[in-house]
Formats: sequence, C-alpha cells, structure tokens
Amino acid sequence: MSTDRRRFLVHSSSIALLLGAPAIARGATIVAVRVWPASEYTRVTLESDQALSASHFLVPDPPRLVVDVKGLNLDPQLRELVGKIRPDDPFIRDVRVAQYAPDVVRLVLDLKQAVHPQVFTLPPVAAYRNRMVFDLYPVGPNSLLALGKSQSPSPSPPQAPSQEQPQLQARAGRASAEPTSLTHGREDTLGDWLQQHRSSLDAPRTPEVAQGRHDDGGTVARQEPPRRDRRPQRSVLLMLDPGHGGEDPGATGPSGVHEKDMVLLIGHELRELVQRTPNMRVAMTRESDFFVPLWMRVEKAQRANADLFTSIHADGWYTPQARGASVFCLSEGGASSVEARLMAQRENAADSIGGIDIQAHDYQVAKVMLDMSTTAQIDASLKMAAPTLRRMGSIVHLHSRQVQQAGFVVLKSPTVPSMLVETAFISNPEEEARLQTPAYRRKMARAILEGIRDYLGTRPPLARRRTMV
Repeated sequence: MSTDRRRFLVHSSSIALLLGAPAIARGATIVAVRVWPASEYTRVTLESDQALSASHFLVPDPPRLVVDVKGLNLDPQLRELVGKIRPDDPFIRDVRVAQYAPDVVRLVLDLKQAVHPQVFTLPPVAAYRNRMVFDLYPVGPNSLLALGKSQSPSPSPPQAPSQEQPQLQARAGRASAEPTSLTHGREDTLGDWLQQHRSSLDAPRTPEVAQGRHDDGGTVARQEPPRRDRRPQRSVLLMLDPGHGGEDPGATGPSGVHEKDMVLLIGHELRELVQRTPNMRVAMTRESDFFVPLWMRVEKAQRANADLFTSIHADGWYTPQARGASVFCLSEGGASSVEARLMAQRENAADSIGGIDIQAHDYQVAKVMLDMSTTAQIDASLKMAAPTLRRMGSIVHLHSRQVQQAGFVVLKSPTVPSMLVETAFISNPEEEARLQTPAYRRKMARAILEGIRDYLGTRPPLARRRTMV
C-alpha cells in the first residue's frame, strides 16, 4: 500500500470518529461461570460485563437444552463451564460449548431427565454484574412451584455442597428421620391453596391474645396460662429455613466466611436435635447450597402444614464492633427500631441478589399471599420468640434484649408462627471465628430448640391430621 493511500485511510478514520460514526462493537466478556446443582433444581449462571440475550429450545430424544447466547465470543471463562458439571448433578449430564456464529455462542446441555427451563437475565446488583440465569426444574404440573413440592413420601437424598465448604458435606449427608413430603399428595397451585385457607386467613383475632409494648416501640405478647383442651396432642412439624444460599451468600465476614454456609451448618445441628426430640418432626427449606426465593420459603412451610417456622441468619453490619444475637418477628406496622428496619431491608434484598424471575406468574400470585399475614399469627410468633431469646441470652451476648419487629418477607406466613434468629454478627471478627466452631453452633441450635419447647409447653398443638399414641 502506498504511503499516500495509508495516510488517506488514517485521515478518513479520524474524521469518522470526530463525526460520531459508529465503531465496531466489542462483544461481551464472561467474568464468571457458576453451577448450583440441587435435587430441587439446578442453576447455571453466566456473569458478564455487558447484558446478554439468548434464545433456547429443547430437544426431547435424548433430552437436551440448546441455548444460543447472542453478543458473545467463546473465551476461556466460558469453556470452564464444561468442568463445572458435577457427576451427581440430578439434571445435567454434560455440556458442550461452541462458536455457532460470529457473535453467537451455542451451549448444549445434555440432560439426565426432562426439564422445564427458565431462562432470564438479571441487572447488576450488589457484587454481581450482568447475569444470565438458566434454571432447570423437573417437569411437573407447575414447575415454578417445584421447590415446594415432593413427588416422593421420603426426603430427597442430600446433596454435596460446594468445594468451598467441604465440612457441609458430612452434615448434609445425614438423612431426616421422618418423611418431609411437602404436598401430602396434592398438586394444587398457590391460588388453590389461598382459596382453601381463606377461612383461616380471615379468622378474627383469638380472645386469649393480649399484648404489651416494648420500651423501644416493639410489640410483645404477655404470657398466658396453658389452654385446656381435651383433644389429644400430636407431633409438631418445625420448618427450618437456613437463610440465603447459592447465588446469595448473605453477609460475609472479615476472613471471607459466608453467612449462607454458617447458617446451613447450624440448621443441620438443629435438625439433628429436633429429630431426637419426642413428638417433633423437622423439614428444611434447603439442605445444601442453593438459592430459594423468599416467597417459596413461606410457601414451603404452608404446603408442609408446618406448625412453626424458624429462619436462621448471621448478622452483618457496617462496622465490626456490632455484636450479639437477636430474634425478630414480623411487624404489622413500622419497625421497632431503625436497626430492625435496616436489617429487614437487607434480608428482603435476597431475591434480587439470589436471582428470581419477577415476571413469572407464580411470583406475582405469591405476592398476594405475602400480604395476608394476620394479627393472630404475629402474636403467636412473639410468644415463640420471647422464650427463644431468653434461652439464647443464657449462653451468648444479646444484641437486643427485646424481640425486634420489622417487615421481613420471609416471616409473612398467613398461618404459621414465624421468627428470624440472628445467631451472631458475622461482620465481627470474634463472632465470625465463633461461628466456625462446632461447639458454638451446637450451643446455639440447642438454645433455639429449648426456646421453642418452652413455647410449646404453654401452647401445645392440637390434633390436626394424626395423633401421637
């Protein structure tokens, strides 16, 4: 090429840039690839520096999911997806990645069973950039509710956790002592459930409920004498909810320990204690490291006909000085303190961080249920939380000696007494180290159970489905 010709091209390019001529767009770059296998569903996440779009289709025989991701070039990060598929993944057998077109990457997921895929994108939030999510649910009448259903009367086999927390594997491997079927053979939708339970949702406040007031504005229920009833007692089903999970790590301690891992370990400790307690049964919203939407945690408790619901967390705060355990209940009105309101806002952000398709119809329906909490449910929750807080205060420092209240979404069960237990401040270096010791987790689990048993001692459950002989 002549010198004059080269100068002309350079000069022309400079003029084009000055005049705003469009430049060739650079393709998106994958910054992380994650896979979260679980018996309920498997999630695959592609995180990129730019928003992606995709189309997908299923091939039935052999079962495959084909996804074409647009605006993307094959790079080493994306090739790592192949090595992230575990042999025990219930849904994905293998994955193949190739450059299908100049700006389209094709993913072919070889499946172990037929699935109902949900593919959606998430905008940047918290520490995450743009995410494209593939959720693979088992095929069923309503796959979006698959998290709240079980086709087998026995519990699903426990799933091994991520390699980052190998100690969870031993805990997760201990199977539940009693069945934890969450549907009792029903295949109804959330709308059907609301219709069937309309009478209990609209029930007037029970006459024996009385209230007092905290000095800081929170509400607490006064102790009532045990109710006399000739109906026989029955076993109590406690639904345990280890907070966060999967894409949502929760709070992170100074040394990098995640809240989701510590509360899962405490949940397993508490489950083992409940299994050894007469007249008590237990189920968990998650038994391994995967994300469960907030409304689905509530829905699981409702479908299981749970008697009590306890969500387990570990506080995180802006400064490392904050310390101590606390217990929260739902509030009909405002929060009992500024701190309680901020804590609820942080916990309620789990859905946006963990990732949920807010356009899904079932999510919209679920919001109706979450606005139907009753005064009687809140009063019963406070009666359960008060002795639990006392038991915890006998073994650890309390951040607040009063049960706090705020608008926690996960506590909005219309009929199930619910409380949220903050076991420590993971943002405090000393308490982060304490959470990592089995002895502390065991003591905390025992304190929670003893508080629940104190509550049941004054308010035993009445016969409903089956009677303990």
